[in-house]
Amino acid sequence: MTDDSKGILMRVFLAGATGAIGTRLAPQLVAAGHEVIGTFHSPGRGARLRTLGLESVRLDLLDRAAVRDAVVAAHPDAVIHQVTALTGAAFGRSVDRTFAATNRLRIEGTDNLIAAAQAAGVVRFIAQSFASLRYAREGNWVKTEEDPLDLNPVSTTRATNHAMRYLDDAVVRAGGIALRYGGFYGAADDAWVEPVRKRQFPIVGTGAGVSSFLHLDDAAAATVAALTHGSAGTYNIVDDDPAPMREWLPALARALGARRPRHVPVWLARVLAGDAAVMMATEARGVSNAKAKRELGWTPEHASWRTGFFATYGTSPAVSTVSKPADSPGVRPA
Repeated sequence: MTDDSKGILMRVFLAGATGAIGTRLAPQLVAAGHEVIGTFHSPGRGARLRTLGLESVRLDLLDRAAVRDAVVAAHPDAVIHQVTALTGAAFGRSVDRTFAATNRLRIEGTDNLIAAAQAAGVVRFIAQSFASLRYAREGNWVKTEEDPLDLNPVSTTRATNHAMRYLDDAVVRAGGIALRYGGFYGAADDAWVEPVRKRQFPIVGTGAGVSSFLHLDDAAAATVAALTHGSAGTYNIVDDDPAPMREWLPALARALGARRPRHVPVWLARVLAGDAAVMMATEARGVSNAKAKRELGWTPEHASWRTGFFATYGTSPAVSTVSKPADSPGVRPA
């Protein structure tokens, strides 16, 4: 599924048009001149898509025959896979428990959508993947797409890591593009807002673990760019500013008008929140967006969470007073 038609307007089959990214992506696709067929799963959401100028199709991505029929009937030039099952999900100690339904969609649903796209002669296939908490926890604190993934992930994240790796491999093998998004912010119901306001989201240990963030509008813009740019492969889609927890969490609290986060030792965080939370706070690696900028022609409008958090949650950015130690992992990629 390659595309030699750069700059050509497309008929796009958008699976997951009512999700967190889909609701931002659909208007951007329409504004760019593309013709969009959007899918939804829950009853009553089709009308919203039609008000945006989309054709709408109710679809269960796990129903292989229905997926094939819907895609073939739509006659699309491109298929974009943004389907998840996270509405109302309870985030707790086990990432795998939270993402169980989504992981099934990443495996079975991806296979169904790729098969349907191939049957329909689609020239471009793009799928939602993730960069967060996936790269090997050794060496450089900022990783590229060429760096190895974590071969021994935390036990409560193994199924989720397997599902994301499966999606990446299946999509690239089919000639498509897997977009490894960073940690999202920008939604009205961002899950971390209330815990941070209530000081229930502490800095763990030294807070050295690095995160890479992404505003939802920038995620959508990168996806639009991938329709007509880039070759088959994986792309890290994040802002320009990977940073350790000890920097970004206090800034988020300031943006929310909350008190400074507490500090807790690693052993206590492991008891209260589990191994995955400790890994994110102390060992996680951030990622570079250099490949996406170079090959997709994309640049995030929210170049850094330092201003993006305040634009989203607050009124004006505070000047950072954090002084980085010599061994700080908070190094921005070139």
